[in-house]
Amino acid sequence: MNFFKRISSILITLWGVATVVFFLFSVLPGDPAQMMLGQNEKSEELILIQQKFGFDQPTLKQYTNFLNDLSPISIHPQVHDFNGLSTKQYSYMSIFNLGEGTLVLKWPYLRESYHKSGVQVSQVIKDTLPNTAILAIAALMIAIFFGILFGILSAIYVHSPMDRILQLISTMGMSLPSFFSAILVAWIFGFLLHEYTSLDMTGSLYVLDDMGESYYIAWKNLILPAFVLGIRPLAVVTQLMRNALLDEWNRAYVKTAHAKGLSMPIIIWKHMLKNALNPVITALSGWFASMLAGAVFVEYIFGWNGIGKEIVNALNVLDIPVLMGSVLTVSFLFILINQVVDLLYAYLDPKLQLN
Repeated sequence: MNFFKRISSILITLWGVATVVFFLFSVLPGDPAQMMLGQNEKSEELILIQQKFGFDQPTLKQYTNFLNDLSPISIHPQVHDFNGLSTKQYSYMSIFNLGEGTLVLKWPYLRESYHKSGVQVSQVIKDTLPNTAILAIAALMIAIFFGILFGILSAIYVHSPMDRILQLISTMGMSLPSFFSAILVAWIFGFLLHEYTSLDMTGSLYVLDDMGESYYIAWKNLILPAFVLGIRPLAVVTQLMRNALLDEWNRAYVKTAHAKGLSMPIIIWKHMLKNALNPVITALSGWFASMLAGAVFVEYIFGWNGIGKEIVNALNVLDIPVLMGSVLTVSFLFILINQVVDLLYAYLDPKLQLN
């Protein structure tokens, strides 16, 4: 029963997100058809483009078509574009005929890019999302490792100069906007100190070699954007870890461990850490999903070819399908991560009951 409640909750949330995304981008100023034609616009070509992509249809009709494309079980209409080809470019498995259409089973169809001829949005996301995921995971690893370490040190040496310095660094980390941190870090480590760090101000994971023949992986380009993206979650983890350990400090089991003669590192590692991780994991779930979305500024500034940079490029040319597909993908990942974290949270605290 809980499983079906969760699935229904996920579907309702995704429907709400899809609806908001559609109507939000529907009211954006500008005509995508005119932007696609540019200066070569002709009235006949403009009409054909509007017919091909459905711009000439009422908003409600476009909305129902959009939901039909997204749904894994949908109606495949027998419609043809002006070239006599099917307007639906996805693969599907027919279930049964339904009037003028066919009920089909398929992967959600995110349509084609307006500005990359013949390229499906799913392919654009497939090419860019792994880079963003690698960046987000690297940033999260930095935040977890150093955040937990700084939090433990801050709790052990509470009210000491070390504690005050770590608290100051955490406060600054949470208050600095990502785009400002990115510009500052790129300028200092990629420009001023380039001779010593050998790091570049911009660069992506895959770099074309000097001969222009093949790509190679440049892991060093991951360092600066991952560090910048991990600053804010690192600060949050430090604060949460410190406060959680201080809350556990006066618990009976800690006093018992002290009485048995266990050292402080052993008490923290074997007894206190698991209980103190509950609020940290809860916060990191939201931060990981936020990093997938918040990487927009970081990726664009560092030239990292991820979904964030693709969103900015799509906004510049009003490539609505890429924008909508990217936002929906990030939203789905956000929902999925929250569900996984609920299970982890219940594992760390068995007293909790999953609903």
